[in-house]
Amino acid sequence: MSIKENAVTRYVKGSLAELTKVTWPTKHQAIKLTGIVLVFVLLTAIFLATVDFGFNAIYTYILTSAK
Repeated sequence: MSIKENAVTRYVKGSLAELTKVTWPTKHQAIKLTGIVLVFVLLTAIFLATVDFGFNAIYTYILTSAK
């Protein structure tokens, strides 16, 4: 008894066939790229925290000077 060919089975078969064509990174490449991503995330977090702090200071100044 075989699985009936429908859209789902064709999709799964096609996905598995494509996964065999993937060139996976080496361990060294994966570690290097992970480090790059972590540095970028850290820099983005610092930038957003700085912008948030600045907007908070401006907002606080506006509220206190409006009294």
